[in-house]
Amino acid sequence: MTELRGVGIGLGVAHGPIARMAAPLPAPEDSPSTATPEEETARVRDAIAAVARDLETRGETAGGAAQEVLEAQAMMAEDPALEEEVAARLAAGKTAEFAVFDAFASFRDTLSAMGGYLGERAADLDDVAQRVIAHLRGLPAPGVPDPGHPFVLVAKDLAPADTALLDLDKVLALVTTEGGPTSHTAILAREKSIVAIVGVHGAGDLADGETVIVDAAQGTVVTSPSETDIAQVERRKADRAAAAAAPITPGALSDGTPVPLLVNLGKPDGAAAAVELGAEGVGLFRTEFLFLSSAQAPGVEEQTKAYTELLQAFEGKKVVVRALDAGADKPLAFLNDAHEENPALGLRGLRALRASEDILREQLTALANADAATNADLWVMAPMVSTVEETEYFVAIAKEHGIKTAGVMVEVPSLALLADKVLAVADFASIGTNDLTQYTLAADRLLGSVASFQDPWHPAVLQLVKATGDGGRVHGKPVGICGEAAADPLLAVVLVGLGATTLSMAPTALADVRATLLTHSLDDARRIASAALAASDAASARSAAHEAASLPKEIHS
Repeated sequence: MTELRGVGIGLGVAHGPIARMAAPLPAPEDSPSTATPEEETARVRDAIAAVARDLETRGETAGGAAQEVLEAQAMMAEDPALEEEVAARLAAGKTAEFAVFDAFASFRDTLSAMGGYLGERAADLDDVAQRVIAHLRGLPAPGVPDPGHPFVLVAKDLAPADTALLDLDKVLALVTTEGGPTSHTAILAREKSIVAIVGVHGAGDLADGETVIVDAAQGTVVTSPSETDIAQVERRKADRAAAAAAPITPGALSDGTPVPLLVNLGKPDGAAAAVELGAEGVGLFRTEFLFLSSAQAPGVEEQTKAYTELLQAFEGKKVVVRALDAGADKPLAFLNDAHEENPALGLRGLRALRASEDILREQLTALANADAATNADLWVMAPMVSTVEETEYFVAIAKEHGIKTAGVMVEVPSLALLADKVLAVADFASIGTNDLTQYTLAADRLLGSVASFQDPWHPAVLQLVKATGDGGRVHGKPVGICGEAAADPLLAVVLVGLGATTLSMAPTALADVRATLLTHSLDDARRIASAALAASDAASARSAAHEAASLPKEIHS
């Protein structure tokens, strides 16, 4: 028996035989085409169109976040700049296959060099290229194997098109050698409630047919398990199923301390499903969906309609809306499309809104209108705030427009370190753990090569969460968590122990987090948090918390 470690997604556990993703298609040879450039061009256009339509169809079938990712891939396949790159190679007499391979590779290298969101999309571009080349060769698209029985899928990483349509009756669990807790694979696995561990070193050496236990709660892949080990897994699966079927109750610790469990949403149409899963409100509503598809900023009327739809779905509940967070990975032509060498450190979030204040004023007006037309409890927060002065600015302008509860996101270490001063001004703070981790450890959260640094368990990140929680306690102000960290059940306990008063997450994570909170008191949470804080790195912080929480022991030989 051996044990491999990675980052577990959720609390799930599964066992079964391994099936590995097939290797990528071999690169086409650079040999002259026997067809005319016109004939090869027609072949490429047909193949790209077929792949784009297939991705769109997969997206419609999958829905949710997967649909957005797949539609973005389809747009990428038909990008005019990429089409020009392919055309240049076809005009030089290259084959359709080589022209696609070489042009996509060149484009991918350009994106990789940009880093950030565009850098992360480089992997998606590789997947699109593979699909187009497979179509040109008359071969099945590369993807998930089908051994004819349920299996544990092992892959370097999964393309969004593969993750979106995994057959959950066949795929028992997912293990990847790359990726981090905020990668697309992790986010989509969490959304689909797939037992998953990402970033597992050594998983590439696992053999097809080998039986393993995939324990997301422990972040371990155990080979050659005994019958006793497998029986324990089955008991844990039954216990989780029973907990999931139990009546939904408000989030709370075992001593009755309330911890409202909220959801992160990107569009109003996800509200009904979130409420059904027990969401007590919205901890992060991303308004970018209204802006990203527009050549110009949407007007007050259009925004009011969308915000009203959201608030009506959460009558009587808290809804925290984030003001437009553009820039970095979400540039907008009408707001901040100027080239920046390092956009993650540039004109983004509130910085961009202050530079185009009319857009901020219109959004605040629309939010106030929606608030007046509904009975939800609207809170509005500014993204990418780094100073007390910025806090004062946003709170003042929000109040001027009739927003009753105005706060800030803590995503930059400077704001956490000044939390006592910030929360003397703001009505609340909400910690975006994805960005806070990125800026604390200087590791782009969308760049796979530094995924190992993108871990919210790192004691440096936890110290900043504690500083923010302490500031909230001093002033009697709420401190929420709205990053992916809140979806990790044990980390959720730690965050409460550090001073978080609410937790917001993907809807599918609610049941696991609710069940885990109920097993610990506030004193327990503070003790577990202290154990994690005393560690020197993310892995030891996670281990210390597990030990302090007296969770089920890991499986050992």
